[in-house]
Amino acid sequence: MNFVHLVLFACLNGALPALAALPLQPWLDTALPGASIRLPPGVYQGPAVITKPLTLDGDGQVVIDAGGKGTVLTVKADRVILRGLTLRGSGDSHDALDSGIMAEGSELLIENNVIEDVLFGISLHRTTDSVVRGNRIRSRPVDSADRGDGLRLWYSSGNRIENNDIAQIRDVTVTNSPRNRFTGNTIRDSRRAFNFLFAHRSLVDRNHLEQNSTGIIALNSDGLIIRNNRILHAMDASGAGIALKETSAALVIGNEIVHCAHGIMADSPMNPLNRIVFIDNFVAHNITGVYFYGAKGGHIAIGNTFRSNLWPVTIIGDGDPLDDTWTGNYWDGYEGFDQDQDGFGDRPYDLLAYADRIWLETPAARFFRNSPVLELLDFLERLAPFSAPALILRDTAPRMKPTRTYN
Repeated sequence: MNFVHLVLFACLNGALPALAALPLQPWLDTALPGASIRLPPGVYQGPAVITKPLTLDGDGQVVIDAGGKGTVLTVKADRVILRGLTLRGSGDSHDALDSGIMAEGSELLIENNVIEDVLFGISLHRTTDSVVRGNRIRSRPVDSADRGDGLRLWYSSGNRIENNDIAQIRDVTVTNSPRNRFTGNTIRDSRRAFNFLFAHRSLVDRNHLEQNSTGIIALNSDGLIIRNNRILHAMDASGAGIALKETSAALVIGNEIVHCAHGIMADSPMNPLNRIVFIDNFVAHNITGVYFYGAKGGHIAIGNTFRSNLWPVTIIGDGDPLDDTWTGNYWDGYEGFDQDQDGFGDRPYDLLAYADRIWLETPAARFFRNSPVLELLDFLERLAPFSAPALILRDTAPRMKPTRTYN
């Protein structure tokens, strides 16, 4: 039987209200593998466990409530579909990862569900070739460190996370989980929108990340592609739009990074043969547009637009700034001409540090970065330098017009 409509009690003597108070587990236990269960509208009791391939469809009118105990719905099977459900009322245990959905299997489809008043949202453990899309996920309204992850992938690969509405969570955490795709998601009002750890060859594409402490942070995750994302208002003191650490061979392309403490943060590639590449990004209204630390080179920046950043680029370390490649970027502070009208400045753009080095090397002075005193010192240094300024970067062919604008 490939379609099971479990409505026996509901059809007998108008007993649907009584059905709504029944536990969900008997419905799951009596269904044959491969069955499709279209639950009548109502509230069902969790926690519940699915141990066979089946479809559970609530048509947007079914609530599963665990009453504050454990995980609302646990999946331990392949080819399970969960659709149109509202899951709420998980337990409070971080150790047990009390979640709206805890899933382990392959070829799962979790779509168009509402997950609210839970600790963790959706946890995928050893899950492969599955799709999580169109879900609305919220943790509890407590301090961000006390929430659970809205989405958690652990030893899971080949999954697609698409078009989810995620807010009021701790992080989206991806651990030991390579080759996953995160596209079209909105993540707001959380700690780290994406937190990658040993998540090689992940694709992060067309996501909207707003009002999070940090947009995307990646640690020991090689071969990342981060493209066409909008990352806004990551303004915590240590926050960043994109932060890469001990990560090699990353491509950051076509992103809008606006109003963050640091637009982009990165150290140098772990492997000297690899490169971290930034192409056609719009970096604007940040305290620091780009922050490189432990500089050993290995960065390539082409065709990016830097506008209205308090300081466009900061490089901390003793490396040679010419080990990085900057070309074809637009700088709003460039003072030059384009006499041959080829769209590029006639001379390179050199970013030099004068008195600004005070706030670069003395963190306590950053509070006064834009104060009249430091501005006066900077002006005097440029007018009559007491010592040779430090070269931060040299763009060999600065653009005269932005490559892109903020939409």
